Amino acid sequence: MTLLLSEADVQSLLTMALAIEAAEDAFRRLADGSAQFHSRQRLHLPGNSYLHYMAAADGTGGYMGMKIYTSAREGLRFMVPLFQAKTGEMLALIEASYLGQMRTGAASGVATKLLARADARNVGIIGTGFQARTQLEAVGAVRKVERVCAFGRDTERRERFAREMSEKLGVPVEAAASAEEAVREADIVITSTTASKPVLEGRWLRAGMHINAIGANFPEKAELDTEAVNRADVIFTDSREQSKLEAGDLIQAFEGDSSRWKDVKELSDLIAGRVAGRTSREQITLFKSNGIAIEDVVTAGRIYELALQRGVGSSVELWESKSAN
Repeated sequence: MTLLLSEADVQSLLTMALAIEAAEDAFRRLADGSAQFHSRQRLHLPGNSYLHYMAAADGTGGYMGMKIYTSAREGLRFMVPLFQAKTGEMLALIEASYLGQMRTGAASGVATKLLARADARNVGIIGTGFQARTQLEAVGAVRKVERVCAFGRDTERRERFAREMSEKLGVPVEAAASAEEAVREADIVITSTTASKPVLEGRWLRAGMHINAIGANFPEKAELDTEAVNRADVIFTDSREQSKLEAGDLIQAFEGDSSRWKDVKELSDLIAGRVAGRTSREQITLFKSNGIAIEDVVTAGRIYELALQRGVGSSVELWESKSAN
């Protein structure tokens, strides 16, 4: 039997604390070699929607699966088919928009926990859309946030975002009049946009900042200008391999100089203690998030286990053999 889990089912099960724990476990399993993943691939017929797919195997949890989704003007549609690694049995089909939103926030939470100054209190965020909410929630879970300043292009939406996130987080969230104003006094900066051109300029950065850049995942797109990338003393990503394919911020800043990739580190190595993170208060640290499939699969495994425990979801028979007449 395969368990079908809807968006509402996932929302009833997945908390940010659980998502951060799953993301950290995913990086730990990459570090010890018990997990594998394939970078995101895309299919696109001109004039049609995109098909995106990425796969991973979690040897410790005993799961393998993929995230597959389409993107079009009409929106995005996400699904995670989850399999038992040993037998190949399809355990679950999980609607995965909320799952993806939470695990993306969680990855930034892990990066912030490991790289931001321990006394970081002020957050500046550029972008007030779908992903921005869980970015703030995750950062608030790992640092004692006292103030948030948020900028988005749409005045009404950024003011609504500020009101709603103030209530959710229990800290003041102010709507900024510009991107520069949002980040000017920040200790932690988040870029969470669909922008094609940079929204964060290097000249705005101050010593000691930590940056989570989560938006651009095509080579031709960038949220950070070249100066912002160049000013970062320490650069981490969830996958160097995937960054080389789609992290436009880094690809454009490196300008074809492949030697610069050796200075880009991975969170899995930081968790394993193989590389250093922040080594001084003055350093600017950058986490370029791509979103990798092992984060989805480990999180999906946790959701599946909780669903079984709590009797959530509905079951369907797939590939069941029929008795011969």
